[in-house]
Order: sequence, then structure tokens, then C-alpha cells
Amino acid sequence: MPEADDTREVAATRVRRAPPRFLRAAVKVTTLRGARLVRVTLAGPELGEMEVPQPAGSVRLLLPSSGADELIMPVWDRNIFRLPGGGRPVLRTLTPVRFDPAAGELDVEIVLHGSGVAADWARAAGPGDPVAVSGPARGYTIDPAAPAFVLAGDETAFPAIGQIVEQLPPGARVEAHLEVGDPAGRVELPGHPNLDVIWHVMPAGATPGEAMAAAVETAEIGEGTRVFAAGEAAAVQRIRRHLFDVRGLPRAQVTGRGYWKHGRSSDNGADDGRGE
Repeated sequence: MPEADDTREVAATRVRRAPPRFLRAAVKVTTLRGARLVRVTLAGPELGEMEVPQPAGSVRLLLPSSGADELIMPVWDRNIFRLPGGGRPVLRTLTPVRFDPAAGELDVEIVLHGSGVAADWARAAGPGDPVAVSGPARGYTIDPAAPAFVLAGDETAFPAIGQIVEQLPPGARVEAHLEVGDPAGRVELPGHPNLDVIWHVMPAGATPGEAMAAAVETAEIGEGTRVFAAGEAAAVQRIRRHLFDVRGLPRAQVTGRGYWKHGRSSDNGADDGRGE
């Protein structure tokens, strides 16, 4: 029928709005935080054009393609970024940890576990190495009237959770459940007068995200408490199902963000997750 054919044609041609343009920058310095997290300070005059209004937002980091000496800028092709020759650029989504528009500086943090595109790049990164940044995307809106917050995340979520803690109302109770693959991966969060940090070391052979999900399932979540959970996607989905289906929390009280997927390779250059 013509009407159905027309509908399929419209659906097939629907495109996503182009993200913010890429801003050129370069590595200024790298700093190891704990044993498994490296902070990379990026600098460049174009970064002064960015705005980062909320905590726990995200930016796309463009890295040089494997074997390339120069950074090739991609173009937006309807739904994805592509290089001029049609290939996929090397992109990773990261949390903008510290942003100084006057100095044209941006800090991002990358988890060093195993071998992955971003982790390998961060280990070898040195001053002057070229990158580009696009963003930011949505952040987390803090409810100033909330009496308490429960925060949960694995190592990829530490930068976002640290930003949230830094901006929470001083009178709110804050409980942070943080999962690490190794005790040496613990990092210090910003100070807060009512912050209780509970570390969960992932047992050998355990599924990533299992410890933080189990912690949220047994956490005390009172009326009006806001929950922020981020990290491995399946674990975040498990937390959401528990809070909505078992606890009956209103959806407005819960923010869940899957940053990466366990078992999915990060070596193909696609933008498939954070911190590895």
C-alpha cells in the first residue's frame, strides 16, 4: 500500500542532529590517579568555546587512527562520524572532569585495565599529542531539595560521581558504592560533610558490575532519595529494574547510565564506551 511505503521511506531517511563540532587540542600532561586511572589534561585555544554547565556530562574524544601521524577530522554522516575515506574514526566518550575555559584546558580520566584503544593511548600519551573534543552532552541535574543521594559506579564512573559529590548540597546524606577490580584502584573523592564511601572489590572471576548492583539492591533508600548509577550497562539495567519493579521508586528519582558493555571489544575504533 502506498501509505506504508511512504512511512518506511520517511523512517529510512530520518537522521540524528549533528553533535557539536570537534575542537582541536593537544595533550598537556598526564597524571596517574591510583593504580588504574590516569588523568589527561588537554589544552588548546579552541577549547575555550566549550561550555560545561552540569556535572557528569560527557564529551567525545577523537584520537589519531592507528598508524596515523596526524589527526584527521571526521564529518557527520546522518547518524555517525566518518573519516573522509569512509572509515570510522577512533572515538571514546569520557567525562569532562575539570574545565577551565579561560586557560583553554580540559581534564578527562581513562581507566587503565587490560588493553584497549583509549587505555593504550593514555599509557603512551605525551605533551603535544594531537586530539579533538566534541561536546558536551547532557549532565546530571541535582535536586537541591533531595534529603539523600545513593551513588553507585564502577571505575569508569568515578569521574562523574566525583563531580556530583562536589556539587551536592552540604546538608544531604550521601552514600557512594564504588566497585574496583583491584584494591589499588581506589581513588579519593571530593570532600562532603555527610559522605559515606563504601568500596566493593570485585572478586576474581566475577562479572563486572555485579558488586555495585548487589550493593544498591541492599542499600537503604528512603523517601525522596535520589539514585545515580553508572558503569557496565547490564549492571546498570539490573539496578534500574530492581529500583522500579521491586522498590517501586518513581522514575524521576533514578538516573542510570550504561558507559560500556562487558564482553564487547573496544579495539575496532567505534565509539562503544568509556575508559578502556
